[in-house]
Amino acid sequence: MKQSEFLNIVMPFKDKLFRLAKRLLVSTEEAEDATQEILMKLWSKNTNLKECKSVEAFAMTMTKNYCLDRLKSKQANNLKLVHSNYTDENVSLHKKIEVADSLQWMTRIMNTLPEQQRMVLQLRDVEQYDYNEIAEMLEMNQTAVRVTLSRARKAVREQLIKKHNYGVS
Repeated sequence: MKQSEFLNIVMPFKDKLFRLAKRLLVSTEEAEDATQEILMKLWSKNTNLKECKSVEAFAMTMTKNYCLDRLKSKQANNLKLVHSNYTDENVSLHKKIEVADSLQWMTRIMNTLPEQQRMVLQLRDVEQYDYNEIAEMLEMNQTAVRVTLSRARKAVREQLIKKHNYGVS
């Protein structure tokens, strides 16, 4: 595979790889390093990439495994799950504080979820993958993905209801 072919295949989902790595690792720098490492590994396997049913799913699985390995390594004592959102310069200070607070709460809530629920929620609701892609990436069946997602959403909903006390006395 030529470099131009590789770039045409891989570059459209490079940002998804970064977002997944960012979700799993503590810092932007760690996520950038992980993304670069995965891209290098993909390039080293470029002759075999055409045999893959979905290069994107393969790359996402590689990213997930690489990040989880980093989290388990001794070097990663300071790593933790974190989520950040984009910044919009045209938003009022009040709105920025509200968004930051909401993101902080969502991060706390997601950190209380089991790892598998966090991953499924991230891939489905943030990255917008469909169920069969998630099942392939996480080596689960589609029914298990749906059940895990349902449980994760229910846990998040219950925590948000507790936080905001929406109509609950």
